[in-house]
Amino acid sequence: MKFKKGDTVKVLLGKDKGKTGKIEKLLPKKGRVVVSGVNVYKKHVKRQSEQQPGGIVELNRPLPISSVVLVCSKCSQPTRVGWSVNNKEKQRICKKCKGLI
Repeated sequence: MKFKKGDTVKVLLGKDKGKTGKIEKLLPKKGRVVVSGVNVYKKHVKRQSEQQPGGIVELNRPLPISSVVLVCSKCSQPTRVGWSVNNKEKQRICKKCKGLI
C-alpha cells in the first residue's frame, strides 16, 4: 500500500473536503482508511452497566482510500507516491519534490 499508519493525508471528497489528519488505522481488504478528526459521526449508546454509562459517543468512520491524498512532510503539498530502490530497499518518494517520505 502507498499509505502507512501515521501518514498525514488530505481529504479530497465528501463533507470533510480540505481537512487534513493522520491515519489511525488501515483497512486494506476493504480499501478504506480511518483518519483522526475526519468523518466524525455521533452514536447513541445505551448504558451497559454502572461502570459503562450511556450517552452520545463520537466515532471516526473509515473513508475510501481513493478520496484521500498523501501530504509530503518536506514540501507540505498533496502529492502522489513514487518508489525508488536503494541498496535492495524499496522506499516511498514524493513525486513533486523527489524527497523521501
